[in-house]
Order: sequence, then structure tokens, then C-alpha cells
Amino acid sequence: MPNRLSSPARTLPTAPRRARPRGGVVPILTAAVLWGTTGTASSLAPAGAPAAGIGAAGLVLGGLLLFLTDRTARVLPRECGPHERWLLAAGAIAVAGYPVTFYPAVSRTGVAVATVIALGSAPVFTGLLGWLTRQGRPGGRWAGATALAVLGCALLVLGPELAGGGTTVDLPGVLLAALSGLSYAVYSLIGGRLIAGGHPSGGVMGAMFGGGALIVLPVLLCGPTGWLLTPRGAGVVLHLAVITTFLAYWLFGHGLRHTTAQTATTLTLAEPAVAAVLGVAALDERLPTASWYGLAILAGGLAFLALPARR
Repeated sequence: MPNRLSSPARTLPTAPRRARPRGGVVPILTAAVLWGTTGTASSLAPAGAPAAGIGAAGLVLGGLLLFLTDRTARVLPRECGPHERWLLAAGAIAVAGYPVTFYPAVSRTGVAVATVIALGSAPVFTGLLGWLTRQGRPGGRWAGATALAVLGCALLVLGPELAGGGTTVDLPGVLLAALSGLSYAVYSLIGGRLIAGGHPSGGVMGAMFGGGALIVLPVLLCGPTGWLLTPRGAGVVLHLAVITTFLAYWLFGHGLRHTTAQTATTLTLAEPAVAAVLGVAALDERLPTASWYGLAILAGGLAFLALPARR
């Protein structure tokens, strides 16, 4: 799931300016590292466990953990004005929309194509939506770093299929993957806007993900659930819930206090790099030359964005 997103919304005159615009890089990159373990962990699920069910289970448990462990998440809707309540509701719908669209996209187009489209489109959607909603116009540095990172991500993830002679393209699957990228962009922007408006990051993430957990619960209950009772199934769900949802999004919310949603979503393109390295180290996978070039380009783009600009 990543990105960050320049200055607080102009429509919120009381919003405090972020004093340390680079202070969010470390927590956001740490969140991306944790998200990068998702593929390896989910591959250990019992045979027959549905992909959408795995994602839904992680979101339901992890989202509820974010909600229940932060007192401000439970009181935030009452403390918000009507407009901010609508933003929270839209954020919860967007949170639920990510697994509902991404996992079907994976089943239609394959992991590689779905990952590139979802993660590659998210920073673009975030930049455009942030500009349209007056949350900051992306600068040339962000545009250049994002272009490099998206190119590197595409080479890294699609390298094995390109080496094999082509990729599988399914138009409905491509559209679903793009919708998942849009969902990620929407809840990142909403979270960034509410946090910039003075609300605690833990409360904002807890409220959005708690709502998203309730929305996606029927997806989990309507499918087979027996795999959840096995030791492997329970272990996978606990990892996805505690590590890649609860901890990762707590860090992501903290990072949004000090950087923009545009920058955050671009930084989370580190996720496929972590997944690729884990695949080589833990699953004995092999990467073609194109993927290694992509990894280097991706690292260069992220470094260009993360390192302080020269005065």
C-alpha cells in the first residue's frame, strides 16, 4: 500500500506550517520498508486463502488496532466540523477502496503490472489532486524525482516479464489498478490536510482506518474464512495487521506531519524495491538485468527527493 504529499491547504488559515519539511522522510521510508514485506508474508498464507480476503483481513484487524489504541481517533469525529467529518468519511471510503480494487487487479493483470500501475499512478494522482485542492503545487524537484522513481519502479517490477517476452495487459485490470492508486492518493491527501489543520496524526489515521475496516469487513466475511483459523493463516494476518497496517500507517501519519502528501507517496515507491530484495534473499528469486537497473534508478530518484536541496 504509498506518498507523500508541500504546504498546508490555503483554505485552512489556522493550519500550522510544518517546521521540519524533511523530518517526515525517515518514518515514511520506514513505512515503505514495512509495506515491502507484504508480498513475502502473503505468499506464506495457506493454499486456498483468497487474495482479497488476505488483504481485507489485514485491514480489518490493523484498522481496528489503529482506531482502538488511539483515544483521539474515537473523539475526532465529534471534534471536527461538518466539512472535516465529510473528509474523514471520504478518507475511510478511500482506505477501503484500495484492497477492494488492488487485489482484483492483481488477479487480472498479475502482481507486476498491478503494482506498477497502482504505485506509479499514486504520486501522479496525489500531485494533481493536491494542486486542484490548493494543498500545494508540486515543484520541479518533486516532478523530476517522481519521474525517475516511477521509471525505476516500472523497470524493477516488470523486468522479469520483459525478459520473458512481454507482459499481460487486461484493460479492466489496468483500470482497477489505477483506481487503487487513486484511492491511495485520496486518503493520503485527506490525511495530510487534516493533520496540517492541527489534528493529531494518530487520531486521523485511526479514524480513517477504523472506518475503512468496517466498510471492508463484508468482503472478508463473504469469502472463505477457515484459513484464518490455521497457524499459518493467523500468522500472516497478524503480520499484515500489526506490521504493515498498524505500525506502518502510524509511521506514515507521523511523517505526514513534516512533509507533503505528494512527497510521501513518491517516497513509498521504495516499497517494491524492498519487496524485490526480500524476494531474492528470502524466496530465492532471481532478478534480470533490467530489474537491477530499475532498482538503481528508483534509488536515485528517491535519494534526489529525500536529500536536502542545496541553498
